[in-house]
Amino acid sequence: MALTKGQALGRIIAKNTSLFLCDMQEKFKTSIKYFPEIVANSNRLLQACMVMKMPVICTEQYPKGLGPTVPELGIQNYGILPFQKTQFSMCIEDVYKHLKDNHPEVNSVVLCGIETHACIYMTTLDLLEKGFAVHIVADACSSRTMTDRMYAFKAAKAAGAHMTTCERVILGLAGDSKHPKFKDLQKIVWEPCPDTGLTK
Repeated sequence: MALTKGQALGRIIAKNTSLFLCDMQEKFKTSIKYFPEIVANSNRLLQACMVMKMPVICTEQYPKGLGPTVPELGIQNYGILPFQKTQFSMCIEDVYKHLKDNHPEVNSVVLCGIETHACIYMTTLDLLEKGFAVHIVADACSSRTMTDRMYAFKAAKAAGAHMTTCERVILGLAGDSKHPKFKDLQKIVWEPCPDTGLTK
């Protein structure tokens, strides 16, 4: 499905967009900068996508060694089963097949999780090569170092990804306070998103 002009400029259209939750697993809790805040912001995005009935893809990197997705993310509340992988990119064959078979309308992805300079960045490149619009949520992505995180964001933007924030995505899903789901989305962002230390 070709991108509209608005999508090419960075507009998120809920009916054509999927949320990708990348590798927020138990063993990363103590090593990733701002991990609790990243998970909390990703949970907000998950709630918003459920309100808007958008498809969600969740992955786990080698869960046998790195553990399951943390319960704080909340995927268990919606019956979402993670795809297991060993490559860094989320774009494994099973994910592409799932989207093609169940959500062929999806041509845009909201991306969050870890690590920014590895799995997030490589997922971005794969999606862009396939013609997807990619929206990286800066306050829902992190790495073990802020340097890796910052330069990965810069490289992803240069490659063609749209950089955004959690609240910007959520409010953009409605686009109008008259939208029938706006009040449900508003409740999610009533309190400011947790700070993730991003200053540039």
